[in-house]
Amino acid sequence: MRGFLFILVWIAPALAQLPPAAGRQVNFRRDIEPIFRASCIACHGPAAQQSGFRLDERASLMKGGYSGKSAIVPGDSAASPLIQRVAGMPGVTAMPPVGQRLSAEQVGVLRAWIDQGAAWIEGSSEAPAPVPGSPVGSKHWAFQPIRKPQVPAGEPHPIDAFVRERLRKERITPSGEATKNLLLRRVSLDLIGLPPTPEELAEFLADTRPDAYDRQVDRLLGSPHYGEKWARHWLDQARYADSDGYEKDWSRPYAWRYREWVINALNRDLPFDRFTIAQIGGDLEPGAAVEEKVATGFHRNTLTNREGGISNEQFRFENLVDRASTVGTVWLGLTVGCAQCHDHKYDPIKQKDFYRLGAFFDNIEETDIDAPMPGEMGPWIAGRAEYRTKRDALLKEYRVPELQPGWEKDMLRARAHPGERTDWDLAWDCLLKLTEGGDGEKIMRKDAAKRTQRDQDVLTDHFVRNYHFAVGQTKYKELKFDELDKKLRDLYAAYPQLTQAMTVAESETPHATHLAIRGDYKNPGIEVQPGVLEILQQIETAHPTRLDLARWLVSRENPLTARVAVNRIWQEFFGQGLVKTSEDFGTQGDRPTHPEMLDWLASEFMEGGWSLKRLQRLIVTSATYRQSSEMRPDVESRDPANLLLARQARLRLPAELIRDSALEVSGLLYPVIGGPSVRPPQPKGVAELGYANGVKWEESTGKDRFRRGLYIHFQRTTPYPLLSNFDSPKSTVTVCRRLRSNTPLQALNLLNDPVFIEAAVALAERSQDSDFTRTMNRMSRLALARDLSDGETRRLHSYFDEERAKFGERAAWTSIASVLLNLDEFIVRE
Repeated sequence: MRGFLFILVWIAPALAQLPPAAGRQVNFRRDIEPIFRASCIACHGPAAQQSGFRLDERASLMKGGYSGKSAIVPGDSAASPLIQRVAGMPGVTAMPPVGQRLSAEQVGVLRAWIDQGAAWIEGSSEAPAPVPGSPVGSKHWAFQPIRKPQVPAGEPHPIDAFVRERLRKERITPSGEATKNLLLRRVSLDLIGLPPTPEELAEFLADTRPDAYDRQVDRLLGSPHYGEKWARHWLDQARYADSDGYEKDWSRPYAWRYREWVINALNRDLPFDRFTIAQIGGDLEPGAAVEEKVATGFHRNTLTNREGGISNEQFRFENLVDRASTVGTVWLGLTVGCAQCHDHKYDPIKQKDFYRLGAFFDNIEETDIDAPMPGEMGPWIAGRAEYRTKRDALLKEYRVPELQPGWEKDMLRARAHPGERTDWDLAWDCLLKLTEGGDGEKIMRKDAAKRTQRDQDVLTDHFVRNYHFAVGQTKYKELKFDELDKKLRDLYAAYPQLTQAMTVAESETPHATHLAIRGDYKNPGIEVQPGVLEILQQIETAHPTRLDLARWLVSRENPLTARVAVNRIWQEFFGQGLVKTSEDFGTQGDRPTHPEMLDWLASEFMEGGWSLKRLQRLIVTSATYRQSSEMRPDVESRDPANLLLARQARLRLPAELIRDSALEVSGLLYPVIGGPSVRPPQPKGVAELGYANGVKWEESTGKDRFRRGLYIHFQRTTPYPLLSNFDSPKSTVTVCRRLRSNTPLQALNLLNDPVFIEAAVALAERSQDSDFTRTMNRMSRLALARDLSDGETRRLHSYFDEERAKFGERAAWTSIASVLLNLDEFIVRE
């Protein structure tokens, strides 16, 4: 009571200084709405949404004001917090805090309205108009429903009909078809990422049937290498990597298991809607099998920060932001991440929308599971009992069952009483950051009787390896736990084990999601429920899950996913999408060059069962795709970017395909599909750039050195140099289109990298013939899918003679092979 009297005594003089109320009847629409819109709303639109308080909504104004109190007290302006703030009363936050303040006259009008009862007749002409930035609809093309347009007449192929109708309007003729040699090399690189063999080329050249090309397309679509080529395209969007990122950048030994799923799904042409559902919410499918859970590894490609002292709650929030942003970009083609801190500046995406989308991922629990590969179960079962017996004996020998329960008890006490014992606080922090899968706390809080064998092994291994954080190095050495750790690792390696997979599951304990004010996880605003962007058709389920989100993404009511997917497929075949900004279909992105064709393809994609192979076959069998890529002077000035598609595009191969092509034509490529990542030779000093020399690059031996680039271990902090030189993404955020640069480092890489030197040696060896011209043409057919011209043969013969005089015949042939592997024609898809 005394405190209340004190507040009255303190605030009364200030209240007396408030501008007087106006002496006339106030009309809401005429007098009050302009004040809200021009000042408070303009300055506090985002902040109002962050707190849930909005001046243009009566329910919010009357109930959801400051700290849960009403912003106004009808009939008593002096007691209304809104008036105290707009008048800048002492002890309260002024409104607006920056920018132009309300004039005394405006404050007087607000006081008069409140004193007269704050009349607000909802549903009548007095109701305020929506605030700018909060639209209930949009005329932007990408948000309009997909309607399948009529195919223009005049062409047998629908893609050609759309393209050539546009060319006719521009009075431009299309280019002729590429040569058969070039065409087979193009479609081979595009569909499987490898150049054709001389035998495949000879067969195609000799095939005079009308459907000879179509047969080659079907052969390539059926190749197991198809999944490898298109997995790389998808993994860019999934921000796949083989390490955590950040300071320690620990390797993820089983990250590849998700990559394996992607390759297999693409090879069997899993419909894109099922492909989507499995990755977004496969674990929630009724009776979800192991492979459906493996697919959720998409969400585990986020970065993991294991640095000491870092707030786990912060990086839990960072993962939520990453997952919401990634899904928004990959499937919706929108920069939804721009709404993390405020309403989107350009697109109709509210900050509340962003956190509603993020709420789908707020109950995600990261978990690693057994995901055995074919042939693993038998040996594992046979050796399991012996392995367990030996492991248990080791643990007993070093007193682990005796010591671990006390450690667990003290750890939980440290968690309950932070600051009481700083050494144990550190031990707890390490439990959160250093356990496999980050499961340490979850496992420790489980009743011991309910722990799985894997749970117990994870916790025990962590105890053995990290007990020194709690008891110090001296005690740790006395217990010989360092010795035990090595023995446990060696024992594990000596017996067959099951492959693991990084997956997600829904937490048993629901987690409330709050909008983060100004994007700061430490400043929670209103609670939000899972939902999609307000601008789009809503999910009808009352309490939607990730599975509902996944199904919504590929529903006919969503106008974005099919357009976005089709556009990115087109991008791979023509160098750029029908919408160039394939990551941004919003108002700041490019408009489609052929909007009717984009919608026709999107409709056809859905009607065709979301089959990627069917869509790709449709594209590569068109005359538009089969055109020559030669630059045409008659259209160069009118259409330098080739937006009208009067010719094909010359595209520098992606980083992985440059290396793959060199290995393939030289005969070095080890073409086995799938499996763990490999570490081919790389320049010395690269791995050492990792933090505290923590990155270990143990070079693969034997055939594994010559695996495809898709399988190269991607260490986020020290990526494989060739991949970086040729514009491979950093794999920290989703990338929907790769850029292509042209730098001196690329030339040096091709000339001096051990991979390309070995390839040149091998190409020379496999091409040897007693006749110089036959040897040269054999090399050229392998590398360029064509014979050399007479002029090219003469120049290379002259260079061969010079090299042979200096270094001998074998080295001279290697030099010739190196020339071919360094040609622009070799690293470009014509």
